[in-house]
Amino acid sequence: MSEFDLIPRERPASTSIFFIVVAALVGFIFIGPAIGLLFAAPFMEGTLVDFLSKITPPLHHPELKTSLFIIQGCATFGLAACPLLYWSVIEHRRVNDFFRYKTSALALVLTAMVVFFFILPNTVLMEWNANVVFPDFLKNFETWAKGREENANELTTFLTTFGSTREFLVGFFVVAVLPGISEELVFRGMLQPQLHRATNNVHVGIWLSAFLFSSLHMQFFGFVPRLFLGALFGYLYYWSGNLIVPMMAHFINNGFSVIMLYLHQLGKIDIDVESTEAAPWPAVISGTILTFALLVYLKILFERNRNPA
Repeated sequence: MSEFDLIPRERPASTSIFFIVVAALVGFIFIGPAIGLLFAAPFMEGTLVDFLSKITPPLHHPELKTSLFIIQGCATFGLAACPLLYWSVIEHRRVNDFFRYKTSALALVLTAMVVFFFILPNTVLMEWNANVVFPDFLKNFETWAKGREENANELTTFLTTFGSTREFLVGFFVVAVLPGISEELVFRGMLQPQLHRATNNVHVGIWLSAFLFSSLHMQFFGFVPRLFLGALFGYLYYWSGNLIVPMMAHFINNGFSVIMLYLHQLGKIDIDVESTEAAPWPAVISGTILTFALLVYLKILFERNRNPA
């Protein structure tokens, strides 16, 4: 019996999936940013109209950074807060359901190692996806997707170009800590079990959840590597039965990128984590073997130590 077999079955899975997705989108697109605007108001110069006119593009307006961090953080918070409200008030479920089984410090350390090693083979997918060419009948979509990608990259570059240690710490919290908690609560904690129940197939549930996870970011030239990353988080959750594990993996992935960016900006390292170029093939092969070996061991470790929390 897995943790998903213990989920109450009174409400159809499709109904739960629909309301979780709607609540997440409402929280992320409307409620969270609206709250963020209220909190960011004291840091804005000029009127709200002036602020909105400067966001695109924001690169020449460094005074916007604090406000954008606040809005982005609140949006990420809203992504999880609204579905959690539905989850607890309407479906009468408990947050404890996300942490049914105990985990160990060893498992978390090995999880972090898996994420580091997985980065290497994932660079191959990053390079391929960044250079994909769409067929002629999808050229309009390709043009739109490239524009969307450029805007997203511009905003990311703006937010992750740190002018001080304080900016780095704020960025680290917004980019690594909050998404690691909020996105895992929604996509692994809530959606993945329901998709598993709806399809009666754990693998389909994991990959569908990963698909939705990657789709949320609306960056199609990074869709495939993010899809595989989401699937990795999904299997870690399914095997462990404890949401702390994929949260740790997500946090390590994002946090490592932010730290490497900051060190690169300081001139401490030459590695550019924003590059879409694949790692050298010996590193890719080694990373693939180590990732697979550690995942096999982790699966065995989780099954061996599967005690109720």
